[in-house]
Amino acid sequence: MARILLIDDDKNLLRVTEYNLKNSGFEIMTAYSGNAGLKTFMKETPDLVVTDVKLDDMNGLDLLEMIKKESPDTPVIIITAYGSIDMAVNAMKQGAFNFITKPFDRDTLRLSCEKALELKELKNKNKLLSEEVNRLSGTHGMETASPAMKELLKTAVAVANSEATVLITGESGTGKEVLARLVHQRSSRKDNPLVAVNCAAIPETLIESEFFGHVKGAFTGATANRKGRFLAAHGGTLFLDEISELRTDMQAKLLRAIQEREVEPVGSEKKEKIDIRIIAASNKNLKGLIQDEKFREDLYYRLSVVPLHIPPLRDRKEDIVSLSHHFLKKFDAPSDVQFSADALKSMENYSWPGNIRELQNTVERCVILRKGSVIQAHDLHLSTPAGKSESDIDLEIPEDGISLEEVEKKLIKNALAKSNGNRSGAARLLKIPRHVLIYRLEKYSL
Repeated sequence: MARILLIDDDKNLLRVTEYNLKNSGFEIMTAYSGNAGLKTFMKETPDLVVTDVKLDDMNGLDLLEMIKKESPDTPVIIITAYGSIDMAVNAMKQGAFNFITKPFDRDTLRLSCEKALELKELKNKNKLLSEEVNRLSGTHGMETASPAMKELLKTAVAVANSEATVLITGESGTGKEVLARLVHQRSSRKDNPLVAVNCAAIPETLIESEFFGHVKGAFTGATANRKGRFLAAHGGTLFLDEISELRTDMQAKLLRAIQEREVEPVGSEKKEKIDIRIIAASNKNLKGLIQDEKFREDLYYRLSVVPLHIPPLRDRKEDIVSLSHHFLKKFDAPSDVQFSADALKSMENYSWPGNIRELQNTVERCVILRKGSVIQAHDLHLSTPAGKSESDIDLEIPEDGISLEEVEKKLIKNALAKSNGNRSGAARLLKIPRHVLIYRLEKYSL
């Protein structure tokens, strides 16, 4: 039931209006002055406000301005016995939904209230629909001020309308699936499905069936024919997340399916043609896995026609504030909720090992548990330090000594693994110029 706040210093008219609107199915709150109405509005957040222009303690148009400043989406209907065209125009410019002159019959006000509430509901639905479209299309979280991210998005948009396979790499929580959805939505396949598969979440014994489907009776429990993910994505895009978790024998079958553009369901001798675009993602260094013989080199080059590496959040600190404000809106925080300067500074100084996913969870927790409209640094509960300084690193030298060269080689290997083989990223982690890193790579034949 929609809630309407009536504000009028004419108590007799207020009671009559209240009675008529209650009989029309609305829940009514009343106030006899502008200040009382404003207090009720702030406390009860009605769906609609109906106010007289001439109030004992303030002008109704001033009240309209205060309400619109606090809640732009709340419709306000102005009523007055002293109406003029100029006043009506002024009220509409300030955001009033309608301007009704006294005397008016009950149907006039009722219909105006119904129209105002219908428009508000429509706007809310459009907002939710727009947010859902953005979520499904992968545009949430993709706005950026980071030069590296801007270049990445430029490349992603450029490759989107091609048929090239794309390999997205980056740490967990950086938004690899979001980027995959963006590529899909910008492609000619956008009207067809994007089927996402988490390769790590499928039991090894079922992964072939999940990928290629099966026929009835193919194995115990196969009680009916089942279409696999490849056929489900026909005409669209197949997103293979955590591709590094596939067994090597499944990697070979995946490579064959991609190359031949056909699949053979488990238990069937009939091959079926597929028309799909492949996007794969990994949070691991696939080149390192190739060296360890845990990932097929031929599959790697088949998937990484266009490689896209998403930098971790700690390397795009210029996006932390805007992302934080984005998540405030996502979790429906009131408009007056904001982060203090110290809180923003703490977020910018924090290393965010969980990346954007951790930032999103932190903001959601703050919205739920906040004690006021300003979120302070201590409300963030950032459980781990922003990062150890060089003086904090514990390097114990064993009794028999240690090779400085081996320590340096190990650090370089770790930095390359952490940056997914990206030399610039590894150089930043080691706090040395890129050319110095390249010199050491050549020196140690890494």
